Amino acid sequence: MNTGLIITIVVFAAILAILLAYYIIKWRFENMFRHWLEVERQALEQEKEGIRRAAVTQSRAVLGGKFVEQLAPYLPEFKYDPTEARFIGSPIDLVVFPGLSSGNPQEIVIMEIKTGKNCQLTPQQDKIRRLIEDGMVRWELVDYKGQQTEG
Repeated sequence: MNTGLIITIVVFAAILAILLAYYIIKWRFENMFRHWLEVERQALEQEKEGIRRAAVTQSRAVLGGKFVEQLAPYLPEFKYDPTEARFIGSPIDLVVFPGLSSGNPQEIVIMEIKTGKNCQLTPQQDKIRRLIEDGMVRWELVDYKGQQTEG
């Protein structure tokens, strides 16, 4: 046979083998990539669902805490007359005036209600607590009756 024809057939076969190998490898890597992508999408969806559940749980805990803050004066553990408590909400929850209902207030109690596992004061609340403990509380009367407006 003709040597030129054999060389042409061998070169053609080699090119065909290289192209076939290229497309097989490309197909395998594309399949592996699609599989990896699907696994990552599923992991992302699971993570999103976990984040959603955690957000709902946290939201419920916060709402439950706010509910308890306002309901606290009516719970059995509350040691003061509920009619003597005034809800403020922020930065502290309640001011209680023991003896107010009988017309004879004895003291003023600044109260913060905490629920849940992490019962720590915020930095603001802690500062307020320290101010009260240090006696940095005063009475102030503002009288607007003397003010006249021009009309």
